[in-house]
Amino acid sequence: MSSERKPKATPSTAERVGGSVKKPEQPHSDEPDFKTLFHAWLESHRASLVDSLGRLLKQPIGSFFTCLVMAVALSLPMGLALLLDNVERLGGSWQRAAQISLFMQLDVDAGAGERLRDEVADMPDVATADWVSREQALEEFQQLSGLGEALKELPENPLPGVIVVTPNEVDKDKLEALRLQLAELPGVQQAQLDLLWVERLTAILKLGDRFVFGLTLLLIATLLLVIGNTIRLHIENRRTEIEVVKLVGGTDGYVRRPFLYMGAIYGLGAGLIAWLLLAYGLGWLNEAVVSLAGLYGSDFGLEGVPAGDALSLVIGAVLLGYIGAWLAVARHLSELAPR
Repeated sequence: MSSERKPKATPSTAERVGGSVKKPEQPHSDEPDFKTLFHAWLESHRASLVDSLGRLLKQPIGSFFTCLVMAVALSLPMGLALLLDNVERLGGSWQRAAQISLFMQLDVDAGAGERLRDEVADMPDVATADWVSREQALEEFQQLSGLGEALKELPENPLPGVIVVTPNEVDKDKLEALRLQLAELPGVQQAQLDLLWVERLTAILKLGDRFVFGLTLLLIATLLLVIGNTIRLHIENRRTEIEVVKLVGGTDGYVRRPFLYMGAIYGLGAGLIAWLLLAYGLGWLNEAVVSLAGLYGSDFGLEGVPAGDALSLVIGAVLLGYIGAWLAVARHLSELAPR
């Protein structure tokens, strides 16, 4: 019997060409992965930033004066706020103008007065408390009144000891409550507070704060108008380019992005220039302030721009530039449809 021969398998094309059989490739998705999309997003933003910076550097004088106008508007409210903070330090603090004087009974000696002084100083609403003895009060009165010889003829010292109380804060209602509380202490004959001066002082401080707040709002509106008008001019200069970009499918976000970076760059430049203006201006003014304070025997001087305030100024300027550019582009974006 002849054995049946099995037919030989015909080699496939892969075996004839490559000598090995390859597994069929798995179908892959045409959608890019997250890493690719993220790199494309970064590259798009980098290109917009470089393009915006390059366009501003091509017009250095115009860009500088735009930043300078914004810097002046930024430095005015910040400078006034810093001046108010420095004025509050003049003479120690504003609280000293609202001191409460506790006139003691004549039979209270120095020891009892000092113990009561320590008790008052420990109260939560009291910043400091100072004891002025009867002898010190008489000596000061002799020097200030010019009646020193006449007062020496008196049989005894008519002035009582005094505890001078400095409150923690200047508030009319709290000061009146503190005065009533101190008037009930043993040995206190009268607790005196110049409420009229406190009201005037509070009104002055509120007036200064409101003026700075109102000026800040006004200048912020001015800054938005300046940056908006500047960005509008850039949009008009690139109208044809923008229409072509939108014609080939460019999105509103893609069109808007370079102008937003441009507004942020304007804000950054304005914030840095405003910082320099404030630092130089306070230093220049401080020379006259130190000279004037020296004539009164004081070492008072203006403090410079704190680092935290300077950083807030720069960040705020960048945000204002960004917001102004956004408003300008949003207003004109509907007009930029391809014709």
